Amino acid sequence: MIMNSENYIKKLIEEDLRIDKRAFDEFRKIDIKVNEITSAEGSARVRIGNTHILAGIKMAVGTPFPDTPAEGILIVNAEFAPIASPTFEPGPPSESSIEMARVIDRGIRESHCIDLDKLCIIEKEKVWIINVDIHVLDHDGNLIDAGGLAAIIALLNTQIPKYENEKIDYKQHSGKLPVVDIPVPITIYKIANKLLVDTNVEEENALDARITICTNKAGNICAMQKGGVGHLTTEELEKAVDLSIKKGNEIRSLIK
Repeated sequence: MIMNSENYIKKLIEEDLRIDKRAFDEFRKIDIKVNEITSAEGSARVRIGNTHILAGIKMAVGTPFPDTPAEGILIVNAEFAPIASPTFEPGPPSESSIEMARVIDRGIRESHCIDLDKLCIIEKEKVWIINVDIHVLDHDGNLIDAGGLAAIIALLNTQIPKYENEKIDYKQHSGKLPVVDIPVPITIYKIANKLLVDTNVEEENALDARITICTNKAGNICAMQKGGVGHLTTEELEKAVDLSIKKGNEIRSLIK
């Protein structure tokens, strides 16, 4: 359809308009549900417009990494189900799903939002492993922000199972996961030399460049990842940082 073409999207944006009439710095409606998966230690379902993400947390006990013998382990995975988009295919993880998982993982890890020292059971021998599984159920753009939001909300609602006599009792809990900060990734998209947040699929098809900036509750940058083939000027990067801090604070207030 002409309305959804790349040229039409770019022409609209050049005229300071968006296809759904939002402002360039305006997110679609955000809907959050928590702990709907009873078999998970924590979970969250997030909708941003028509984008629908489910994140679940499973905890296990394993051996720590040699360079961090007294710290728990964080593992983030993302799955793009074919039912979520005609562009998703069954089979091994795609480059896009791997990138999404890595960007979200980096934001959580570099923010130090989880006190991993408190997840040590026996130094050098046993620690808790946090598995964050992110599932894309419906893809209408801005997957990294939606996935990152679902992940941190799921972590905030995670209960640690009881571990006794070398056995995990998933029906009982020993306390909440020690989450001490709320990192929020915000992706800034450059289209037709304009900066936007929360793009839908049609807008992403016209993408020049994007940059995901994750900030913590103090407004400090935890992680940054660029995507797309285009570039960002120094001025655009400064604007992107300011916008990520502003929108990150707005979304944190939603979480609270």
